Amino acid sequence: MNLLLGFLFFIIPSISYSQTNENKNISKVNYASFIMYHRFGDSRYPSTNIKKEQFEKHIDELLKPKYKVIDIERALLAINNIQPVDDRSVVITIDDAYSSVFRYAWPIFKKHNLPFTLFVSTDVIDNKTPGYMNWEQIRILRDHGVTIGSQTKSHPHMFKLNKEEIIEELSISNKRFIDEIGSAPKIFAYPYGEYNLEVLKQVKLNGFIAAFGQHSGVAHKSLGMYELPRFAMNEKYGDMGRFLLAVNALPMPISDLSPRNPVLEKNPPNYGFTLSEKIKPKNAVRCFANNGLKSETKRLGKYRIEIRLSGPFLKGRGRINCTMSGGKNRWRWLGRQFIIK
Repeated sequence: MNLLLGFLFFIIPSISYSQTNENKNISKVNYASFIMYHRFGDSRYPSTNIKKEQFEKHIDELLKPKYKVIDIERALLAINNIQPVDDRSVVITIDDAYSSVFRYAWPIFKKHNLPFTLFVSTDVIDNKTPGYMNWEQIRILRDHGVTIGSQTKSHPHMFKLNKEEIIEELSISNKRFIDEIGSAPKIFAYPYGEYNLEVLKQVKLNGFIAAFGQHSGVAHKSLGMYELPRFAMNEKYGDMGRFLLAVNALPMPISDLSPRNPVLEKNPPNYGFTLSEKIKPKNAVRCFANNGLKSETKRLGKYRIEIRLSGPFLKGRGRINCTMSGGKNRWRWLGRQFIIK
C-alpha cells in the first residue's frame, strides 16, 4: 500500500466499524501488535539481539493461519479507524539498520513474503560505521517493498535537546533520505523510545504521520498516533512465551493519562488512567514496575485506575506495565516508559 495513503489521516473523518464481520465470521479490528527487533544472531549485544533460533521460532509461529503479518501503512489505516484489519494482525519493525538485517533477516522475510519496516538514523550510514548497512543496501530493501522510517540524524537522547536541536535532527536526516532514497520517511521511531512533549510536537510538525516508542502494548489510537507502542524482542525477552503473549495481545484503550509527559518531574509518579467504557468484560487490572518496585493498583469507581509505587525509579528509564485478562488466554496490555532526569 502506498505510504501516501497516510495523508488520508488528515482529510478523511474517522469511521466506526463493527468488531465482527458476520458474513465471513472474521473479527475486524482497529489495532495491531507491533514487534521490534534490532540485531539478529549477534550475541555480543544481548539486550538488542535476538538469537537465530529464537527468531526462527517467531517466524514459524507467524506463518500459522491465525496470524496476518501486514505492512505498517495498512496497520496505521486501521489504527486511525479508516480501514479495519483482521484480529491478530502483526507488524514487524526493525531499528537501527544493523548489517545482520540485510545479511540474515531479510532473506527470511523475503522467502516468506513478510513485510517489515526499517527505521534508520542517517549519520551511521553516512559515516560507513562498521556493523551497519549502507545506502545501496537500504535502496535494495526499499525497491523490494520494505518501508523505510526515520530515527533521526544522530540517534540522540531527544528529550535532552532544545527545540532548535530537535528540528535540526529531523530536517537534516530528512534531507539525507531525500538525497539517497528519493523521499523523506513519514513514519518515525524515537531513539531509545525516549521523548517529551516538545519532541512529540516537533515530530508531528515535521511531517511524520505516526511515531513509535519502545513501551510495550498493542497499538491503538487511544493515546494518539505519536505514542504508539511496540513489543521489543531480545535474547532475554524473546522466548516463545512472551512472543505468544505479544502477538495474541489485545489493546487496553484508555484516556486521561497522568502524568502526560513521560519525562518525570516527580519520582515516583502518581500514575493513572481511565479505562474505555467499551472494554468488555472489565476484569481486574494488574500493574507491575521495573527496578524491583512494588506497585499498588486501585480502581476508583468503574473506570479510573491509579497506581502507586513503593519507591522512586532509579536513574535512567522506568517502566510500568498494566495487564487485564481479555479471555481465551489473551491479555490486554498497556505499557508506559518514563524518563528519570
